[in-house]
Order: sequence, then C-alpha cells, then structure tokens
Amino acid sequence: MSDAAPKKIDVLGLGCAAVDELVYVASFPLADRKEPVLRRARSCGGLTGTALVTASRLGAVCAFAGRLGPDEACRHVEENFRRENVDVAHAPREPDANVVHSTIVVGEDTGSRNVFFQTPANVGAHPTLPSEDVIRSARVLFIDHLGMEGNLRAACVARASGIPVVADFEVGTAPEFGAVLEQVDHLVLSEAFACEITGCPSAEAAAEALWSERRAVVVVTCGSAGLWWVDRRSGGRASRLPAFVVTAVDTTGCGDVFHGAYAASLARGCGLEDRLRFASAAAALKAMHADIPRRLELDRFLGERNR
Repeated sequence: MSDAAPKKIDVLGLGCAAVDELVYVASFPLADRKEPVLRRARSCGGLTGTALVTASRLGAVCAFAGRLGPDEACRHVEENFRRENVDVAHAPREPDANVVHSTIVVGEDTGSRNVFFQTPANVGAHPTLPSEDVIRSARVLFIDHLGMEGNLRAACVARASGIPVVADFEVGTAPEFGAVLEQVDHLVLSEAFACEITGCPSAEAAAEALWSERRAVVVVTCGSAGLWWVDRRSGGRASRLPAFVVTAVDTTGCGDVFHGAYAASLARGCGLEDRLRFASAAAALKAMHADIPRRLELDRFLGERNR
C-alpha cells in the first residue's frame, strides 16, 4: 500500500467489495421444489465495489481503499479493479482481511433476484487508513455500512475539508451508525432501508424525515417507481422523479450502479437534477442489459430519451 497521495481522485471508495456467484433460473420456484439452472456466472460486486466500477466506466478516476487480504477472493477482486481502472494502491492489506461472498439467484422471467451473502469480520473501511492526505485528495468520498469506525473517521476528515460524502447503507446496527449518518451530505438510500430507519410508511415521508440542513440532498430510490428527493431549495418537501421505463432482465446491483453514477456526476460538478437523471439512466441500462453501462452507451440512451 502506498502512502503517497495521488494527484487526482474523483471518487475514493471506503467500504466493501464482493465476489458474487450468480445462478440464473427461469423463475423463482415455490419452497421445497427443484428448478433447473439455466447458467452460472461469477462477478465482482459489493456496494462500494460496484459503485466504483460504475463511476470508472463512466469516466471518473476512482480508487478503492477498503481492506484487502491475500486469499483467492481478494485477489479476484483486486484483479477486477485493475481491469476496470480502479486504483488499489491505497487499499490496506491485512492477512485476515476478506471481502463479502454472495450467491445471487436471478429469475429470468422478471429479472428480480434474491441475494444470499456472507460478511467476514475484517472487511470494509480500515479504522486508521488511508491517510488523511489521501482522503483530502478526492473530489468525492464514497462509503457504505462496513467498517463503520473507519467510515466515521474518513467522513469527518472529508466534511472538514469540504469534500462531499456519498453513502450507500443497507444495515444500521453498528454503534457508529448514527454518527456516520450525520456526516453524510449526499444520502442515497433504498426505500426499504430508508423506511426501516425512520419508521415512515413511504419513501416520500422517509426522504423528508432524513433531511437536515447539514445535508446537500437526500435521495430515496424506489426501483421502477422512481425516486424521491429533498434538497436545500425544497423547503424540506420531497419531489418525485419517475424511473425510465425499460424491460428488466436482471436488477442485481442496480442500486449500486445508481450510487456510482451519482458519485461520478457529482465529481464532475453536475447539478442535482442532472445527477439524478444520469444515475437513473445508468440503473435502467444495468437492468436492461445485466451489465454496468459505459459512458457512450449512457449518453446515447439519454439522448434518445430526450427526443
């Protein structure tokens, strides 16, 4: 791991990467039934991992600084990051560090999926690394819910330096969760998790409940139902953005792709409405083609939808 700060990082990610084993079936069976497997695939994922690959494919300079170990899964993740032009020079290396392992069953009739995951103990952001200089070299800091002690440290450094913090949380049980949540100024959550932590009955109400003047924006995503957002201009009232209408073949990772595209466009200095539309289009393309889109494909899609 290098201690030297890079000249430029658009999106620095501290959090989890994952190795995903995907199993495709025609449709989800009822319990205690047998279903033939149509095909299998292996890929790299994780909340931060997928977001960084997305941002890199969309033109951002990205670096992963979550923990990595020496085992085969970590080597597989590191090789994938290198192929996707995501720098891993600042990732802390520890002999017992690991990545998340997931088995994902995809029903091809609807493109929906179930995720079965294992989270090792030593995964995600490191408590004291990377250095503050590396954090300050980023235009955007991206965190998730793994390694919350390290996420809190990094988020505090970023906010004190005027660097926006984008978060993708799915679990809120860590002791540091509340403190980390307070540091996030670009909060982008799924409807299910936003409603879980607020007790609100709807995405609209959850977005408004999560809003505070310390934030730049709160976004609550609702899949094919679009999203709700609140920012400083809205007076605490949520507005809705519909989703792009597409035929989904695989929704695995669509939320992570949304986060990565949002972070990439934030690093470019795009306005909020443009960021939300850009991220929504990226997620729609992921659902359509079961792959993370690249910039030319996304620009073409948006150009067609603007006609």
